Amino acid sequence: MASPPTQKPHAVCIPYPSQGHISPVLKLAKYLHFRGFHITFVNTEFNHQRLLKSIGSVKAIDDFQFETIPDGLPPSDSDSTQDIPSLCASVRVNCLDSFVDLITRLNNSPDLPNVSCIISDGAMSFTVKAAEQLNIPEVVFFTISACGFVGYAYYAELVERGLVPLKDETDLTNGYLDTPVDWIPGMEGIMRLKDFPSFMRTTDPEATMLTVNIEHVSLASRANGLILNTFEDLEPNVLKTIRSTYPHEVFTIGPIHLLEHQIQESESKSIGSSLWKEDASCLEWLNQWEPNSVVYVNYGSIAVMTAHQLTELAWGLANSKHPFLWIIRPDIVSGDSAKVPQEFLEETKGRGMIASWCQQEQVLAHSSIGVFLTHSGWNSTMESISEGIPMICLPSHAEQQTNCRYVCTEWANGSEIDAADVKKDEVERLVREMLDEDKGKEMRKKALDWKEKAQSSVKPGGSSYVNIERLINHVLLENSNAVSETKAN
Repeated sequence: MASPPTQKPHAVCIPYPSQGHISPVLKLAKYLHFRGFHITFVNTEFNHQRLLKSIGSVKAIDDFQFETIPDGLPPSDSDSTQDIPSLCASVRVNCLDSFVDLITRLNNSPDLPNVSCIISDGAMSFTVKAAEQLNIPEVVFFTISACGFVGYAYYAELVERGLVPLKDETDLTNGYLDTPVDWIPGMEGIMRLKDFPSFMRTTDPEATMLTVNIEHVSLASRANGLILNTFEDLEPNVLKTIRSTYPHEVFTIGPIHLLEHQIQESESKSIGSSLWKEDASCLEWLNQWEPNSVVYVNYGSIAVMTAHQLTELAWGLANSKHPFLWIIRPDIVSGDSAKVPQEFLEETKGRGMIASWCQQEQVLAHSSIGVFLTHSGWNSTMESISEGIPMICLPSHAEQQTNCRYVCTEWANGSEIDAADVKKDEVERLVREMLDEDKGKEMRKKALDWKEKAQSSVKPGGSSYVNIERLINHVLLENSNAVSETKAN
């Protein structure tokens, strides 16, 4: 009797519902589609509507489909990111049953191959329970740095040692956060309490963001593997720490956006992931400037600042006398409108461009960009590293503090603005230092060294290229043939 025809492996990919998580998970999904997988990409209903509003429509493609699940939150402003603690708490409680129902429906569809694997964002850890319930292999994708992952992984021990939660609010300002933490393997001599992901800065032992992150790391250990958007040369010591404790294989496949460039032309390659409308005129504006001369400023997709910080940043840029491209989201100022002073606009007329969003990868690849003033989100950090652009770091929250610490110490390709006390004079000084002085030239040289290593990692034979081949062939495909035969019978 002839064997039944082999069906495509079917990967269900589910990111945490915010821009910085959707983008890397979608890039991985598109790469797997290119490699022959049927893809079901799962957004929350809220974010899928934002995506449709931003890019107009999602192109119908055979074997690459979008599905949605509710996030459990009441309706909110469709042009703003939802409140992160509320979203985390709601996802934790409300999404498991909907996700199980979705996969059951997919498996009952006669037109689809059975789901053979789940690729879940590490911040959607309820999916581990779903995978166990449905007996489907799962790999968890933490879309953060390895150093950030270790920071979260040691939250529980910070609590055990009595370092967290804080005794009272004065610990935020009295120097307590400068306490060295020298007992984490692979991070000796680097970390202070202030360099850990910021959710440990609480006086509440039951704080949502403290407890959910401890839970995410714990549940991830039950999955069949761990994916990180980094590369071996960048974070060898912390990767060794992770591999010494994580019970399954760890796959570094970054920079994921460079890996995506390996995809040949296909329908899925054109699928967009931006929840904000992109202003394509930024690239044309950059063409008028000399190489390495423009300051690119982008505070990410969800980080916010005060009106005072925005104003100080504005005058620091103006006083530096350098051209700049500044991305100012409508919701970037907490509780206020995102407006820069009229005098600032007059002062910088002709050498500054302000837009609400842009195609960041293309901007950072533009020859005119000389420095990136960033919130130190991991996607932005990896994109900057990949193009050899030094950074001025103004971290906001989450593991951005950890990323900033590594940029400024271990990788030596950037400097830091004190987020607690943003001053125009300091912004001006750091811009001038980076673009005009020898110290900046040294950082640029270091940044270009990292660019070469990042680009090499995703080429055939590079560590990330080898790792994604192992991920596909030895983990994701492991169960697909058995699933295929089960469905055929």
